[in-house]
Amino acid sequence: MARIADMGGVEHYYRHSIKTKGGVVLTVDIDKKDFTPEKSAPILLKAAQNADKILALEG
Repeated sequence: MARIADMGGVEHYYRHSIKTKGGVVLTVDIDKKDFTPEKSAPILLKAAQNADKILALEG
């Protein structure tokens, strides 16, 4: 996918949906250059952990 970057120009990214351990369905945008198994796994893990922390605060 492509979108207008904050600093101007166009940035390319992949949109990935995951389900966290807490059951939250989450959509995460990852820059095209970071979409490798080594780089995207920590990005997705951190997003999932943050979503579950927010869920725990609400419940």
